[in-house]
Parts: sequence; structure tokens; C-alpha cells
Amino acid sequence: MLVFTRRRNEAIIVADGIEIRVLRVSKDAVRLGVSAPADVPVHRQEIYDQIREENRRAASSPATLPAVLGQVARRSEEPA
Repeated sequence: MLVFTRRRNEAIIVADGIEIRVLRVSKDAVRLGVSAPADVPVHRQEIYDQIREENRRAASSPATLPAVLGQVARRSEEPA
């Protein structure tokens, strides 16, 4: 792990176009601002973990896709 010491308003640059800036430091928290291109996903770790778990569950359940496609097909056949 690479460890940085930054003060308020100082930044770290990650790759091209990704900036992480210290906005505020308090007793038990640090507020960070992240600037990144629109095509780069940025998530808090707990949200990222939820996304990974949902993707893992979806990938391990091969019957799910045909069931969803069947539901979509049935709905498209219903009269409006």
C-alpha cells in the first residue's frame, strides 16, 4: 500500500484525469473529493462490495437470464 500525507486542499493524481483532493479534516473523518472522467466508476467501498456481490450472484445463477428474457417476451406480447 502506498501511503500519502496530504493537507486540506492538497491532491493526489491517479492515472490521467483522476484527482483525489482532501476537502476537510475533522477529528474522526476526512472528506475527499474525487474528480474523474464520466466513464470511470467511482464508488465508496461498501457500495462497490455490494455491486460485486450482486454481479457474483447473477453470474452464478445461469437460470436467471432465461427467466428474465421470458418475462420480457411475455410483457411485450401483452396488449397495451
